[in-house]
This record gives sequence, structure tokens and C-alpha cells, in this order.
Amino acid sequence: MNAEELLRDSLRELAAEQPPADAGFADRVLTARRRRRARALASVAAAAAAVVGVAVAVPLLESGKSDVRPSGVVRKDGITGHPDQSPPRELVAAGSAVLAAYYTVRNEPKTAHTAVQERTYRLLDPRTGTYEKDDRWSFVAVAPGLRTAAVLERNLPTRRIGLLDLATGRVRRWIPVAHGVGGLAFSDDGRRLVATTYDANPDLRTKVKVRNSRNQEVWDWQAGFGDSSRTGFYDLDVLSGQGTWTPVAFDRDTNSRQDFAFSRSGDLVYAQVIGGRDGMQQFYDHRGAEVAAPADERYLRSDVPARLSPDGRLAALGLTKEVAPGKSYSSIRDPRTGREITKVRGGDLLAWADDRRLVAWERASGLDEPYRARLVVVTIGSDKVVPLSGVQKQMSDQLKAWQPVFARR
Repeated sequence: MNAEELLRDSLRELAAEQPPADAGFADRVLTARRRRRARALASVAAAAAAVVGVAVAVPLLESGKSDVRPSGVVRKDGITGHPDQSPPRELVAAGSAVLAAYYTVRNEPKTAHTAVQERTYRLLDPRTGTYEKDDRWSFVAVAPGLRTAAVLERNLPTRRIGLLDLATGRVRRWIPVAHGVGGLAFSDDGRRLVATTYDANPDLRTKVKVRNSRNQEVWDWQAGFGDSSRTGFYDLDVLSGQGTWTPVAFDRDTNSRQDFAFSRSGDLVYAQVIGGRDGMQQFYDHRGAEVAAPADERYLRSDVPARLSPDGRLAALGLTKEVAPGKSYSSIRDPRTGREITKVRGGDLLAWADDRRLVAWERASGLDEPYRARLVVVTIGSDKVVPLSGVQKQMSDQLKAWQPVFARR
């Protein structure tokens, strides 16, 4: 008997000693084989995807230029941009900053001499990564995490606040209020909502005669400077919808819309003022009394949306120098001393992507031309910019420009 025959006989004897297989044994064997095969195919697919991912993540560099143009996919640096789209049709994001929505504005006449400046929103659909028109709302604020938006219906001020599920486009819950609301803002952690209350529509405009460049009298819409119907604010718990209303008189040193927002800690609220006050902002406590700004927000400006960096160590300030089209600089300061630390590219700092990068508007038109800009990512310590969007078609006329709404991932 050779070795092959000996091995065959041994295996037969071993098999005869084993108990018979129970029912379903063959099916389990076939299932196991199918699973092994599926895992093998998945491994091959994952390897191929990794190769493709590496290929598309490499940024396209323009030799001799300062722009690094994204290819419209998520890069290794966490940037997703569409430099060929203005306004954007697909997701725009950088680090933790996501373009959650944007809106356009137009004057909707109500009488022969009055109009309401109405917003039309496009909201990010998280399922498709595209921006979809939703004209139900007059005002939208998006919570951190991009799952929920607080919304107000068309006719301001409204007596209820909607909590909109961004994935489904449906209002999950309404929060009824006794005082009409015209503006909304989430706290930094997304758990609270400050709702500014008004007696009349804060976006109402009046037709007035002004002189144009030819010294002719023409009709225009007055912005409502120094005339506001603001009455106070609600501080609401988002989960329960419960909260308190605090009366606060309007400020004559600003325009008709005087919305409140939370301080970084959430202990205070502030609103924009125009005039001789430092930082163009006034803080209030939760009894409605005017108070000094927190130590780390004293040197901020209410007209610079980015405000404090995520770690709280840097403050984004306004435009300081405009060298040429596509090359402007803003100040980065110590938030507690006001001392300038450095300058960063960008003329209007909108949101922090992380502790070193920001999203900004960057001028694309000539210095003697109407202002038009694009969204870019700028980095502290670098002169390079990464375009996120195409150039605004007409930013000199704010009724035709699209305005971004950023939220944190």
C-alpha cells in the first residue's frame, strides 16, 4: 500500500467514527462558502476604492498661482468645494464649517410706499448633498450637527417656532410663543434657542426719494435705520420648548432688525449696534440689563460672523487691507487684549473651519468695480486660498446676491 492509499483509508476510518451530521449541515456549509466569497469580493472592492480615493484626493495645483482648486470632492484636508457654482448646487464645507443653507432677498411690495424684504432659502439636503429650495420660511437658523433647523413662517412676527428635520423637510414640533418672533439663533452647543421678539415686521421697508449719480430724484427702499419694533427675547430649551421671555427696548443706534445671539458661554446675549460703541455690539444679561462684554468677546465685532476660534484663543476681526482683487487681509487678534497677532487672507471672515483655517469672502472684482466675491478657505500663516464657490454675479446689489448660512458639523 502506497502513501496515497494509506491516507485515503485513514480518512475513511476517521469519518466512520464521527456521528452523522445534523439537519441543515449542507446549507450551513454553502452559506459559509458564500460569506467567504462575499468577504473576498468586498476586500477587493475596498482596495480599489482606496486607490480611487487617493487619486481624487490629490489637490490640483496651478503652477505659479496661490489658489489651490478643489475638484468637487472631499479632500484630505476636509474641504469640499465647487468653484464653478455660484450659488452652490452641491455641498460646500471646510473642516467643521458647513454651508448649511443660503438665501436670496427681494423686496416684495405691500402698498404703494411699503415693501417687505423677503428671504428665499435653499437648505442642504443631507441625503443628497444638494441645496434644495424651501420657500415656506422667512427665517432659518441651523443647529450644530446639521440635523435640525429652527424656522419662522412667512408673515413676521410669528407666534410659533418650528423645529425642522433637515433630512425629511418636515417640522417635527412647533413651539408656541405669546410674543411675536422675528429672529432666531442657537447657542454654541445647540441646546438653547434665542428668539428675538418684535411688534412689527423687522424687514419692512419704506419707499423714499433719493438722488442718484446723475443728481436725479428716484424712488428707493429705506433700510429702516433707527426705527425698530424690537421688544425683547425668549431663551428657550430646544428639547422641551420651555423658556422665559425678557423685555428689552430697541436701540436707536442701529437698523430695524436687531436680532439677539448668545455669547460663547451662553450666559449673555448680544445684539448689533451702529455708532460709537466698541465692537458694534451690546451685551445683555437674562434680566434684560445692559452689561459689559465677556473678557474673551470684548474686542469682537458683531459684523464679523466668525468671532472666536473653536479653542477660544483667537478672535476674527474685520478687513484691514485690500491690496488688489483677490488679495485682501483681515486681522486676527488676541481676544482678551485686542492685540493683533497676525493677518489672514480674506475680506470678510464668516466661520472657523478649525483653529487655523477660516471660511471667508474674497473679492474677485476690480477695486474700482462693483464688489463681487467668492467663498474661499484661508489659513493663518499662509497666503494661499482654496476657492469653495464661484464668484457672486452681482454683490453690489444685496437683493440679488446669495448670502451664506454656516453651521458646525
